[in-house]
Amino acid sequence: MTGMSPIEMASALGKGLLSFPVTTFGADGSLDPKGYRDNIAWACSHGPAGLFAAGGTGEFFSLTAAEVAQVVTIAVEEVRGRLPLLAPCGYGTGMAQELARSAEAAGADGLLLMPPYLTECEPEGIAAHVEAVCRETRLGVIFYSRANAAIDDLTLERLCERCPNLVGFKDGVGDVELMTRIYTRVGARLTYLGGLPTAETFALPYLELGVNTYSSAIYNFLPKFALDFYAAVCRRDRMAVTTALREFVLPYIAIRRRRKGYAVSIVKAGMRLIGRDCGPVRAPLTDLTGQEMDELAALIAGRH
Repeated sequence: MTGMSPIEMASALGKGLLSFPVTTFGADGSLDPKGYRDNIAWACSHGPAGLFAAGGTGEFFSLTAAEVAQVVTIAVEEVRGRLPLLAPCGYGTGMAQELARSAEAAGADGLLLMPPYLTECEPEGIAAHVEAVCRETRLGVIFYSRANAAIDDLTLERLCERCPNLVGFKDGVGDVELMTRIYTRVGARLTYLGGLPTAETFALPYLELGVNTYSSAIYNFLPKFALDFYAAVCRRDRMAVTTALREFVLPYIAIRRRRKGYAVSIVKAGMRLIGRDCGPVRAPLTDLTGQEMDELAALIAGRH
């Protein structure tokens, strides 16, 4: 734990690229604590601004509550306060509160509040869900607006008034008009994170909307490429960004879009190809085919 206040934690996240490490499994799909510890150490060694344990890329949705607690504990121990470490919470409101308490007890610096499980909900229901989690913890909370939990600017403004420890907003929707309304209404009250799959594609235009950082899945297996790309975005180097999009990111996305769930599967495939095998994805996700692995290997060649 870094000892940062919620506001300090959120501010620190906004100063660099964010790492969402995969969760390491054995060949049989069981959690591999030793491998995960090594993966966290490797991710930290390249200098991200913050690390999110067991996020979407970390297959939060396939972990048991006990596994989430174990993963967060390992990450806290390995990070050793060098940077903000955020833990996930989600599913139903009661489960999200339990996971929030567990993360705080483990020494996490903040929480990423994932969308509620399955059910569709109205804005007032989402707001009640967020408020309940924020009341349960002293940690700073980042709300992940995505899928059935997409939130509008008016609801978000009210939540900011009611929840002092709501300090961040992660966008997984990709609606430019909505992000414009949110930033215009809420402004610097929150730290904004890009959270769309392969966020590099949105990084430059989102920078103009007040979203100055994002979660990079590519960082897992090509940290230097990811950091160089982020630096090009920050200095608004359109030529460098466009070149990287054309030569790597867009062909990568073409593979990612082949099948549902590949946003995670392709990251674990990349880890395997650079010699840092983190095991397979868990069901209901599926791994890349042999042909797709060959295509990804050709993209990665010379970049690792």
